[in-house]
Amino acid sequence: MPWTRGLRHAGSLRSIAGLAAAGVLGDLIVTGARRVAPQQPGRRLVVRAMAGGIVLGRRLEQAAEEARLLAGDLLAEARGSLGEEVPVPAAGDGAVGHEH
Repeated sequence: MPWTRGLRHAGSLRSIAGLAAAGVLGDLIVTGARRVAPQQPGRRLVVRAMAGGIVLGRRLEQAAEEARLLAGDLLAEARGSLGEEVPVPAAGDGAVGHEH
């Protein structure tokens, strides 16, 4: 039946039109959000929270490094108390041929 081919194409056109409308609507929403976001006090709160997260991450890295060094010192002391020769700490992270 030749008229059913037209219906099939009409369905495709409806799908394309729906996708285009969704794209335009999404663009309008994003554009509106960009206009409103800089004026909202919530943005400042998010920026402060992210800055706090960065600072916290740095502090955690520092604490982890201090804990690693302390564990190495304790291990060396324990080996020394057993009369074992304590190896000299390697320069850097011990990776051979690895530089930054």
